[in-house]
Amino acid sequence: MIIWLASYPKSGNTFLRSLLTAYLFTKDGNFNFEVLKNINQFPNNATFEKLGIDISNQKEVIKNYIKVQEETNKRDGEGIRFLKTHSTLQDIDGHKFTNLKNCLGAIYIVRDPRDVAKSYSNHNSTSIDESINHMKEFNIGGGVKSKDRKNETITHIGSWSSHYTSWKEFDKVDRYLLIKYEDLVEETEKTFLKVLTFVCKLTKKKLDLDKNKLKNVLNTTTFDSLQNLEKQKGFSEAVNANGKKITFFKYGAKNNWKNFLTSENRKKIEDSFREEMKELGYL
Repeated sequence: MIIWLASYPKSGNTFLRSLLTAYLFTKDGNFNFEVLKNINQFPNNATFEKLGIDISNQKEVIKNYIKVQEETNKRDGEGIRFLKTHSTLQDIDGHKFTNLKNCLGAIYIVRDPRDVAKSYSNHNSTSIDESINHMKEFNIGGGVKSKDRKNETITHIGSWSSHYTSWKEFDKVDRYLLIKYEDLVEETEKTFLKVLTFVCKLTKKKLDLDKNKLKNVLNTTTFDSLQNLEKQKGFSEAVNANGKKITFFKYGAKNNWKNFLTSENRKKIEDSFREEMKELGYL
């Protein structure tokens, strides 16, 4: 069964995946980029191709979201699979993104949209104004000959506010954990333990915490550690939407919107997403 790691782009999904994969898929808790492969992205063209779905026809892809998830669960049997997604949970052309028969729940990572705008601007080498406009409604992917297969897959995202709101559907059935990126950075251990406790709740297992392993996880997934690892080994996900190689772990906590956004930038974001920002305590 699937547990979703859902987020708007540039909101901390990679950080959470690093923590989870280091704890769940290594013997000692020492992180390396290879273990990230244990949590795949959805949708992903390669998965659809294996089932003979025409990936050039987006209507066919959307129509088969749940079918692909069903096949994934059949392969996994009784096992648990984490899947990363930037997709909205809203219905698209009358088709649902997922259902409760195929997934146990969702962990949603949210980040102050003012910081998202700056981070997205860095990632894709665009202006902050362009990033803000994207955050009002956009999709990612669709590069037919992208070097990164994941960038070939169109992911329907929507706006920052509708994305956040859509995933709260899981809260109605008590299968939802909201994680703020800021808490993940500032109180990493406390916040990650919430994640592990939630996973155990979904899987109906008792949390048997390995403290030594957790210590190694926390030490090897700090921003400085990830930044140094990228410099030494490279990082396959350090590619922007145009297929250009970039530095993924570049600014970290230094990427504070207060140091970069103009008053006009800030007003655009706050006027567009005021209700959700107040709900989350960002305003």
